[in-house]
Amino acid sequence: MSESARTEADIRARLTTSAAGASITVALLLVGLKIWAAWRTDSTAMLGSLADSSLDLIASIATLVGVWIAAQPADEDHRFGHGKAEAIAAMFQVVLISISAVGLGVRAVEQFLEGGRTNAAGDGVVVSLIAIAATFALLAWQRHVLKRTQSVAIHADHVHYQSDLYLNCGVIAALLLDQYAGFALADPIFGLAIALWLGWGAYHASTNAIDHLMDREWPEKKRQQFLDVLALHPELRGVHDLRTRTSGTHDFVQFHAAVDGQMSVAEAHRVMDEIEAKIEKEFPGVEVLIHPDPEGRLEGDGLQAEELLPDRQNDGGNS
Repeated sequence: MSESARTEADIRARLTTSAAGASITVALLLVGLKIWAAWRTDSTAMLGSLADSSLDLIASIATLVGVWIAAQPADEDHRFGHGKAEAIAAMFQVVLISISAVGLGVRAVEQFLEGGRTNAAGDGVVVSLIAIAATFALLAWQRHVLKRTQSVAIHADHVHYQSDLYLNCGVIAALLLDQYAGFALADPIFGLAIALWLGWGAYHASTNAIDHLMDREWPEKKRQQFLDVLALHPELRGVHDLRTRTSGTHDFVQFHAAVDGQMSVAEAHRVMDEIEAKIEKEFPGVEVLIHPDPEGRLEGDGLQAEELLPDRQNDGGNS
């Protein structure tokens, strides 16, 4: 890994760790407030919010451990690094969110069948407003970190805390409708709605984590941006067998590069170095493996080299 790539990896590691630490701090604050509020209000919706925040705390700790492991450098047993620890942490969060959703759904149905009213709406509303303010601040920092790192573990945490905004708004609505509008079923209805929302959030977070664990290719837009960068080099005649993946905050790319078959090994190596420099500038921190091929040779998946750089087909590479 180049020095610039190592620097970028260090920056990303510090950002993801800071986001995980902020998540733990917010979760601790909200758990303490909601324990008191659940006792005061006797609300199923508030109880669900407490359960969600408690699982947030556990999940945030798992996220911190995951991003710390993912930040460790490659070793003899893990040549590609430890980035997938983030995806494992994200899947752990998904399990916790799913358990929370099922438990809350059962409690809501029981209250719907048995009846029951809430108390102390004012206390519950104040706690929920504090929770909303703290969550907004955390989400803002997570969005900043995600723009730089694309961390799968922080993304799962972000999805969960996004659902918390709706959850806390639901708690406020349930308390106000129950105690001031006389709608006794508001609390279990909102509790069930929150459970369904948590389930949807778990599904959404799981798909992203599974993509990382299964080494899914980059999105088509990102792949095309990568090819556009390669097309800028005038001596590159084509690209084929392009393979991409992401592990934690680390991107990996490998491909075959077609060059003039009359080039010497030293000349071909120079071209590869120049291509890597262009890639590093546009995709900081990405790890690249390039295999040079004489122009026109069939390799890998059987694509002609020129097929992925169509602008080279018409000018013979003399851009």
